Amino acid sequence: MDLEGRNEGSMSTKSSQKLSPDVVFEILSSRRRRMVLYLLRQRGDTATVNELAEEIASLENDVPVEELTSQQQKRVYVSLYQTHLPKLDQTGIIDYDADEGMVELTNKANEMDIYLTQSPVSTYPWTVHYAGLAILSGLIMALGLLSVPVVGSLSFIWIATAGAIHYWQYRQTQQEIPVELEQQR
Repeated sequence: MDLEGRNEGSMSTKSSQKLSPDVVFEILSSRRRRMVLYLLRQRGDTATVNELAEEIASLENDVPVEELTSQQQKRVYVSLYQTHLPKLDQTGIIDYDADEGMVELTNKANEMDIYLTQSPVSTYPWTVHYAGLAILSGLIMALGLLSVPVVGSLSFIWIATAGAIHYWQYRQTQQEIPVELEQQR
């Protein structure tokens, strides 16, 4: 049976058919396959098998590419060459030319985006944040109109604090490596 649950003799999964959730979850069940997809996107959709193996080995061993041992790189290369890249190629997510050692991301990879990284919906209650900001800003403005002393410095502090909170929350959502690629410890 192939990845779609069909018999080998039936139509190829590389066709224009949409990826089923079962296929997507099987593909994403391997950290190395997730890393391949991530790295291809980072590199502009194409890479050699050797480049992918070096970068994945570097991430897995937490060392720069220059400090990898040949054994560390070879272990990843062999698993990519024999298992992971053929499986991704079979589904049509990548085009893999084993003879040339080239890997290219296809448009079909976009179908997996809804299963990766962060949801477009924020978990931080921005509507409450800005509603509170608007109420307090209105209060500060009203106090300023009444010529209450120290209100001018309060408005600056309030705006700076609100901006700092927004920036801090934004930085929390930015990661160098997506959460689905982080090593489980």
